[in-house]
Parts: sequence; structure tokens; C-alpha cells
Amino acid sequence: MDWYPLYNSLRIAAISTAVIFFLGIAAAYYIAKLPRLIKGILDVVLTLPLVLPPTVVGYLLLRVLGPKRIIGMWALETFGVKLVMTWWSAIFATMVVIFPLMYRTVRSAFEAFDETLSYAGQTLGLSNTYIFWRIRMPCCRQGILAGTVLAFARALGEYGATSMIAGYTPGKTATISTTVYQLWRTGDDAMAFRWVLVNVAISAVVLLAVNLLERKHPDGGKRRRQA
Repeated sequence: MDWYPLYNSLRIAAISTAVIFFLGIAAAYYIAKLPRLIKGILDVVLTLPLVLPPTVVGYLLLRVLGPKRIIGMWALETFGVKLVMTWWSAIFATMVVIFPLMYRTVRSAFEAFDETLSYAGQTLGLSNTYIFWRIRMPCCRQGILAGTVLAFARALGEYGATSMIAGYTPGKTATISTTVYQLWRTGDDAMAFRWVLVNVAISAVVLLAVNLLERKHPDGGKRRRQA
């Protein structure tokens, strides 16, 4: 059994989740402070990939990153790098698809944060950086954790956009999802079912880890219920 699809899926999901972790937190933090109209417009734009079919997202990425498009052509001529049909091309697709999950979850956590804690810190002379990392982030950790796990799980199972922008090449761009489809298409149901079991097992382990982490911070849930 070739384990490359598992390795490739895990690294794509890990890299895209790591990037979106910071982008999602930054976007949620600053957009939450904007006026309602502007925030509403940005919400529509940033969460659109959540409701679009993944194949549409993949098509739009091809229109932007393809070798005959402006950005794709520039990268190819300047750096000699193709932005599509490589294993890391899937990172672009998964980042676009999972960003709304991270952004919306974290923004909801930030909006539920008790701002009096921030004001109290300011009266004590604490910097905004200190307040953000030592007060706001710990208080919102459950929402941030939930967004991160959802983003990772979604990235791990992404198929539509990934298959369009990275394709399926065994040993190069294959992921668990694209491998399952190819095995089913070629009639190898037994091997396809094995990969399905692998995906289910990983997802179960991720969810179990989240439950264990939540049990280590029972005070966080207590504060939310009291609020």
C-alpha cells in the first residue's frame, strides 16, 4: 500500500491550516472592529468560498494561477515555477476553502469577548499586544481551537478544488480524497475502502484530541455559560 497520499494530505492540511490560523485570526480581529456595513460586505467576500461548489473555487483559481494567466505566467517567467499541477498547488485550494471556517469561528469568539477586560488592561498600562496575546487569546481559545480543528479537518478531506488545480499524479500530487476517487473509478473498491477507513480514523483522532483539550480547560466553558 502506497502511503504517499496520506503523507501528502497531511502536509497540505498542516501547511494550509498553519497559514490560515494567523490569517483568520488577523482578519477576524480587525474586521470585527469595522462598521457594520463594511463588515457585512467583507463577510460576504471572505465567506463566499464556504457556499460555492469546490469545483467552482478550483476553476476560479485556475483562471488566476494558470500558466497562461497573469499571476501564473509571471511566476513561471520570473521564477520558473508552475503554480498549478504540483503538490503544493493544493495548498492554494485548501487555503481558500478553509479560510471561511477559521475566520467565522474566530470572529464569533472575538465578538463574544468581554471588552471590559481589555479596557481594564489599558487602564493598568498594558500594551495592546499584551492584552491581545495574554488576555483576549486565552479567553477565546475554545473558539480558536474549534476553528483550527474544523479548518484542518476540512483541508484533509478537500477534493473538488484540489483535483482541479493539482490534479492526480501518483507519487506527486495524489491525496487521500483524489486517491479514493481514482481507485473507485478504476474498480478497486477494496483499496478505496481502505483509504476511506484511514481518513475516518484520522478525523476521529482529531476530534478526540479536541475533546481532551476542552476537558483540560473546564473554566473556559464555565465562563461562557455564566456570560
